Amino acid sequence: MKNNFPKTFGLLARFPDSESLVRAAEQFSQAGYRHMDAYAPFPVEGLSDALRCKSSKVPLAVLAGGIIGGVLGYFMQYFATVIHLPINIGGRPHDSFLAYIPITFELTILLAAFGGVLALFLATGFPQPYHPVFNVEDFQKHGSQDGFYLGIEARDPKYETIETRKLLRNLGATQISEIKA
Repeated sequence: MKNNFPKTFGLLARFPDSESLVRAAEQFSQAGYRHMDAYAPFPVEGLSDALRCKSSKVPLAVLAGGIIGGVLGYFMQYFATVIHLPINIGGRPHDSFLAYIPITFELTILLAAFGGVLALFLATGFPQPYHPVFNVEDFQKHGSQDGFYLGIEARDPKYETIETRKLLRNLGATQISEIKA
């Protein structure tokens, strides 16, 4: 028998200001919650620390792309001028590395940028055209203007609807909504 009721994704609590949001995120992190996210209309200092966000792998991907691009750019030109088609022009050496600098530099920048964009998409799950939080009417009206929200996902091992709702209310949430998946 199939259940036709929408599945609960979690709870979304609205807070009056950014300080309350950061305090609530810290309290939930200390309580052991790990599957939560915060939504604010502007960057809030200390929020990522309060949520205990993992460090990003994007800079490593940019570095790896840059190194691969530089090595590939240099050896591509080396292969072309020394191994595949060595032409003696004016008695100069075949592997004149100074002539290789512009293309090596450009390929370094190009592959570093591609690596960064690809890593950003993989790290953020982007593009994500839909998220269940947009099912909450209050979030649709205030999410990008003046609302400060903390979302606790139901997949968190510590999640229990009644207890989580009570903790959110005790931390100063002005409105608590259930997120339907």
